[in-house]
Amino acid sequence: MMLLLRLTLLTLLIAANSWLVSGENMITCYGNIQHLACDTGLIKVKSTIYGRTNRDTCSNRPSSEVANANCALSISTIADRCNGLRECEVKTDLLGNPDPCFGTYKYYNTTYDCISGQNIVICEQGYSTLDCGDGSIQIINANYGRADSVTCVNGLLSSLFQNTNCYAPNTLSKVASMCNGKNNCTVQSSYTIFTDPCIGTLKYLTVSYKCNRTLVTCEGNTAVLTCGARRINIISANYGRTDSTTCSSGRPASQLTVTNCYTPDALNKVAARCEGQSSCNVPATNDVFSDPCFLTYKYLTVVYSCF
Repeated sequence: MMLLLRLTLLTLLIAANSWLVSGENMITCYGNIQHLACDTGLIKVKSTIYGRTNRDTCSNRPSSEVANANCALSISTIADRCNGLRECEVKTDLLGNPDPCFGTYKYYNTTYDCISGQNIVICEQGYSTLDCGDGSIQIINANYGRADSVTCVNGLLSSLFQNTNCYAPNTLSKVASMCNGKNNCTVQSSYTIFTDPCIGTLKYLTVSYKCNRTLVTCEGNTAVLTCGARRINIISANYGRTDSTTCSSGRPASQLTVTNCYTPDALNKVAARCEGQSSCNVPATNDVFSDPCFLTYKYLTVVYSCF
């Protein structure tokens, strides 16, 4: 019997570098299907523990199989397959994880967040363009293969989509290398790009991503971050100088030569002013950030998204 424990935390985004909409927890006995879903947003797995940490969960077994409550193996397989999807089902008996405690009946305990982002599905040999307008693309996850028997199957023989445990390795890194940091990019769903993880099965490509905005404000001015009806999520920030050309007009060379100038707590200071707000103002001044490189003309760089 499958035991499913789902605790909805409904935790609003309150910390920098998270895109949280809500938090969830799912426990699934070995051999059953672990089902992760987000009513709002996309799945982002925080951790999955495979094993047994108490005697009560999934306990409809002989006592000898639930006695060991000190058995835990951290795995990434569910994160690799589910991150960036709105809904994900994983057959736990097909994951092939090593056995952390032989003779003990185990379960999967997955904690995950629902984050803001976009998701696209591209059927075999199809194309799609990821477009962030003036923003930049950040890939959350990507998988080429087949994880269900209903996607991209219209009018096709059932024998082409029976294998639902098909995943091409390195799909995420390949899509990220093509798209991260760009305003737009076009990706193709093809085995010539991702290799063929299951010959004879019709595959598709799923890509999840978010759009980031980059704002650069010269020293002495004020950065204005806006998200309209949505809220600000700060991804990164620095007050200093990392090149000799940005905010260089009319400045003597002596103020531009130091290009390894960083403020360690710039992210925290910007997040404190802006995180979760619909708009905010951040002065690019030494009064706010202190002076990380004396006599160098600095600028504030903020990367953020709206959720």
